[in-house]
Amino acid sequence: MAEARAPGKAILFGEHAVVYGHPAVAVAIKAGVQVAVSVNKEWAVEGRPLDPTRHPHLKSIISRMPRESGTYSFQISSTLFSAAGQGSSAALSVAAHLALRKQIGEISSTIDAAKSAHLAEADAQSGRASPTDTATSALGGCIVVSSSLPPIAKHVFSAELKTSEGLRKWDVGTVDLQDDSNPPSLVLGFTGNSSKTGKMVAMVADLISSNPEKKHDLDSIGEITEVGLIALASSQWEAVGMAMNACHDRLVSLNLSTPHLERLIESVRPHSFGAKLTGAGGGGCMMALTKEPARVAQMIELCGAKAMISPLHNKGAQILG
Repeated sequence: MAEARAPGKAILFGEHAVVYGHPAVAVAIKAGVQVAVSVNKEWAVEGRPLDPTRHPHLKSIISRMPRESGTYSFQISSTLFSAAGQGSSAALSVAAHLALRKQIGEISSTIDAAKSAHLAEADAQSGRASPTDTATSALGGCIVVSSSLPPIAKHVFSAELKTSEGLRKWDVGTVDLQDDSNPPSLVLGFTGNSSKTGKMVAMVADLISSNPEKKHDLDSIGEITEVGLIALASSQWEAVGMAMNACHDRLVSLNLSTPHLERLIESVRPHSFGAKLTGAGGGGCMMALTKEPARVAQMIELCGAKAMISPLHNKGAQILG
């Protein structure tokens, strides 16, 4: 048996805009997905035959395995909120790739895992996906994804994808965050309402097609992201929070927030540097950057949501055995 683990992610700035070439900044979070792979007479998940409609990401990962590699069973455990904007499908795809490759005796880098998982995300999302979630899950730390990386980011690899809007290209880089003796924490609040990334990405595409002026909101998110990244790299937490708030306002303009997300965000902002929805929107999660994580988590739970506290610095994917 082979096992691998990959963390989830939280997007600080740039969701949706990254699909159109603008930068996105994400960090790995503490919670994640663990996948164990063992030899089996057929492809299976949790003891049942693999259903491609239920597990399109696994089907995509399998499709890139050598034909002679055999068949296997997946056992999956997760500490992430499912369909909540925490990158659960990306973490699953990254961990599954690493565990499968380990099981068949092949060495795979985290970059290979990120690229394979990105294709799996695209296969499951009608051909549209940025490499943000998968790169963050694979590499850990702080990740920047853009059509052209800012100078502050160290280039790691490039990715491309053919979409109905044309060929999309991204560069993936890392940013080293400064040591801080008292860094803030991330607190994520799950509304309990699932959010389907593919559906929300398609909705934004349709909105822009019918109302081209809305493209300005995506362009504005790109500008905010560049400013927020500079603040993040220099531990200017108040400025980071301002960028998060500004990014959220543009996401609201794109019809991506919900009344429950707005209540959560409003309740925690007095105790946070900044708060915003994170991920695809339309439900799912919000997050806050704060030095009062217990207080913020309590406010989230008082609003009827589930809270999760995570450090700002977390490792990427790992092979466990």
